[in-house]
Amino acid sequence: MEPDIKSNRTAIKYSKFEISLRVLWIFGNIIFKFTPRPFFGLRSLLLKIFGAKIGHNVNIYNSAIIYMPWNLEVGNWSAIGEECLVYNLGKVTIGEKTTISHRAHICAGTHDYSDPKLPLIKPTITIGRMAWICADSFIGPDTNIGEGAVIGARAVVVRDVEPWTIVGGNPAKFIKTRKNRNNK
Repeated sequence: MEPDIKSNRTAIKYSKFEISLRVLWIFGNIIFKFTPRPFFGLRSLLLKIFGAKIGHNVNIYNSAIIYMPWNLEVGNWSAIGEECLVYNLGKVTIGEKTTISHRAHICAGTHDYSDPKLPLIKPTITIGRMAWICADSFIGPDTNIGEGAVIGARAVVVRDVEPWTIVGGNPAKFIKTRKNRNNK
């Protein structure tokens, strides 16, 4: 099957409203990037202005890349570390007390490779509360990371991860169960 690149490039992938928001976010993102490192509240406010749902005491670093703030929801006491890429064409939900470590890539956008026109797909990603996405990890489209799960450094997640489990590798595989209050 040969890809139909011309059809892909001429397809309407975003509404006029989304295109307008994306243009405005170019300017908002400049402010976001140049806020001093400890100004987490100001960055949260800026993301909220652009439609993000951000909880209390959330730390999002100024070097993080948030593609579409209006598709982002972050729970209380969570963090998105330095140089993280949140490619949130689809909705990305991050639970409370969750850590997204440095240079993690959260990828809620892809193409349907089975269609020659390669249409854009905007699936969701849900990351449960108290999860830890370790440094340089990749979380693929349409995945759910369970509560308390740990995604090891540089792991590649392309399937759902069960609550309170630790996974690692490429592709990510089960390593062991993580202890919590319920399974000590």
